[in-house]
Amino acid sequence: LDGFFGLHPALLPLKELYDEQVVSVIHATGSPDPTRSHFDAMAYMEKGLPGDRKTASGWLNRHLQTVPWENDSPFRAVGMGTMVQAALRGPVSALAMKSIIDFHLQGQEDQLGIVQRNLAQLYNVPEAETMLELNARETLSTMNFLKRVAQTEYQPAKGASYPETEFGQGLKNVAQLIKADIGLEVACVDIGGWDTHREQGGRIGGLLQELSAGLMAFYTDMGKTMRQVTVVTMSEFGRRVLENASNGTDHGHGNCMFMLGGGAKPGVFARWPGLGEDALDRGDLAITTDYRDVLSELVSKRLANPRLAEVFPGYTASPLDLLKARA
Repeated sequence: LDGFFGLHPALLPLKELYDEQVVSVIHATGSPDPTRSHFDAMAYMEKGLPGDRKTASGWLNRHLQTVPWENDSPFRAVGMGTMVQAALRGPVSALAMKSIIDFHLQGQEDQLGIVQRNLAQLYNVPEAETMLELNARETLSTMNFLKRVAQTEYQPAKGASYPETEFGQGLKNVAQLIKADIGLEVACVDIGGWDTHREQGGRIGGLLQELSAGLMAFYTDMGKTMRQVTVVTMSEFGRRVLENASNGTDHGHGNCMFMLGGGAKPGVFARWPGLGEDALDRGDLAITTDYRDVLSELVSKRLANPRLAEVFPGYTASPLDLLKARA
């Protein structure tokens, strides 16, 4: 990339986007909490509160709570999958969706009509009062919104080809929702399988290829709209520097984040600590950039929300100048 840092060959699509100057790489970043538990590390990172076991809301939900504008769309916040990601949980309603077609009952209009009629009859009251009534109204509204989105089979633009995986199809659905212009502000998509304790060399290439192919397809599909969209990747763990006895690597801390699209300043950002034994943190790449510094800049510059003290309570971010402010 720059004479020092490089990408795995399976990330060739990201290299092409890097050469187009639309990718930022932030290395030696992560969470300062020392846990090596997947469950705890994921929860802390998505809450934006390392070490906090009490707070229930996620950082993206707190962002949505604190912005000055209102958005009543049921698609304001979407988590692709069977349940909403922790970053989206909180008082602001977020929608979990495995896919647009599944949410639309596989396009079976007769079944969809029955569900809608039953909901309308059950909760045909002038003003919804109970939580159940409000949820039913929201479900009915969501189905009506989605009806026009799902009317025709989605064709990605410019020949973009998404991986036939949950990750790839999740990105494809996010692109479709953005283009439908029905109020989407934030979305989360997961990609798993990175816990390479065994035979890492035989597995990592396929994972990286799926990641980079999905991101390239999304970027290509979005076209000029990508100027208003910023994608950020993050993980609860890196991997340890030394290989274990099973030809894999165990849970580490320092890792890297990628930013793609709108506002991303090109290049590699790293306060590089080195990989010498005296520079490692308990055998891991040392973290020199708190991941909340990256997300804070995303919130303030791309999401136009200056209330960082409420999005990341108790934390003061260090400016990194990784993103251009949204026009």
